[in-house]
Amino acid sequence: MSQLVKIFDTTLRDGEQSPGATMNVAEKVRIAEQLEKLNVDIIEAGFPISSEGDFEAVRAVSRAIKRSQVAALSRTNPKDIDRAWEAVKGAKYPCLHTFISTSDIHLKHQLKISRQEVVRIAAQSVARAKRYTPDVEFSAMDATRTDVEFLIAVCEAAIRAGATTINIPDTVGYAIPSEFGKLIRTLKQRVKGVEKVTLSVHCHNDLGLAVANSLAAIQNGARQVECTINGIGERAGNTSLEEVVMALRTRPDLFQFNMRLGPRHLYATSRLVSKITGMVVQPNKAIVGANAFAHQSGIHQDGILKEKLTYEIMTPESVGIPKTSLVLGKLSGRHAFKERLKDLGYRLNDMDLQRAFDRFKQLADKKRDIYDEDVESIVVEEIIRIPRRYKLVYLNVIAGNVTVPTATVQMEVDGKLIQEAGFGDGPVDATFKTIKKITRTRSKLLQFAINAITSGTEAQGEVTVRLEEKGQTVIGQGADTDVIVASAKAYINALNKIEFKKQKLVGM
Repeated sequence: MSQLVKIFDTTLRDGEQSPGATMNVAEKVRIAEQLEKLNVDIIEAGFPISSEGDFEAVRAVSRAIKRSQVAALSRTNPKDIDRAWEAVKGAKYPCLHTFISTSDIHLKHQLKISRQEVVRIAAQSVARAKRYTPDVEFSAMDATRTDVEFLIAVCEAAIRAGATTINIPDTVGYAIPSEFGKLIRTLKQRVKGVEKVTLSVHCHNDLGLAVANSLAAIQNGARQVECTINGIGERAGNTSLEEVVMALRTRPDLFQFNMRLGPRHLYATSRLVSKITGMVVQPNKAIVGANAFAHQSGIHQDGILKEKLTYEIMTPESVGIPKTSLVLGKLSGRHAFKERLKDLGYRLNDMDLQRAFDRFKQLADKKRDIYDEDVESIVVEEIIRIPRRYKLVYLNVIAGNVTVPTATVQMEVDGKLIQEAGFGDGPVDATFKTIKKITRTRSKLLQFAINAITSGTEAQGEVTVRLEEKGQTVIGQGADTDVIVASAKAYINALNKIEFKKQKLVGM
């Protein structure tokens, strides 16, 4: 029979130790509710003795969560344990998690106590926690740099005192997978009473091996993994929850275990944690990064279009990402370009497709990111040739540090000359506002960018704008040695594209 691997999430406790990742009570409750939706087994809500705010957060999470177990962390002293219980006692399934260092390095330089004292304190703290709740976890901090014989003795003392989970942390991310797996196997074989408890691991990522070490531990007898969303945490972070979960699910041939956690909400949870903590997920982050299911190589795109299994070992839908993304760039092939055109509603003959693809390649050499609006722009301008309802005839701008920026614009609208003047916060703003007055558009400016086509002060400026109106987004471009004129050209180019879309001439 498959055995259960528990997921112990410590995003709210260890994850918050990431510099700048502090969360308030309401934010912690919101994340905890999302973790419960994800169906994690245990939510470590915080370290109540550390501050009044953390105490209140643990208490609030304990009251809000109804299905997952809620744990509170404490050091091995009576005051810590009592305070932790006060915070977590309102939980439907409360757990106390107590820890003490066991490595000689920590004992000599930080705690300044003997090994014998550690064994005594560990047993006493577990026994005290056991008075409050049947679920008590004990952690031997810096276990991977602890003498194995002494680590066995401490674990046995904690089990005799009533611990139901024994956690083996790689506190400083020092271990490598083969070494850590051997340690877990040794504890599983030699610790008396270990068969009565859950053997857990908590790995840090200082050498980039937290997930690998956690998986090695599972293969050698661990049945609980302590981890965080997006792998956030102290220093280089912790085991990434989404990575270890999907490794277990993707390789059932190696990991024949069950989990209660459902991965469909992984992406949404990642986004929520990133938004609340302000810690941006790197694009190449496994499972939940922006590029995790994005393909740019022409060879890869061709394979994905023919059979997704060629280059995807899991589906994006399985973790809550809507679909695979074929990123168009200079490495993209004709097949992917053609499929993107189909998605956008264009059906081109072979000759027009080749013309459009050649123009796409030229653009990709200049522009790193190719948006759908860029692709549409190529088709509209190179193949369909959009009608120009709006034309710039005349532009004069007055601006300066003691002058209110004023733009006078003359345009041709449906063949009729119209002239207006307007003010703005700067010359470009004044120009755009005057153009909007003439065209009576309600479009919203989403992006404005200026690039020099060549070097030198006389360089031609290339302006790109993105406009949105009623859900339709377009890109406009304009070039001129005067960047204000280039801006006006780009804005008017975008307006013409919006008008073209309104005429519903895009289907081919």
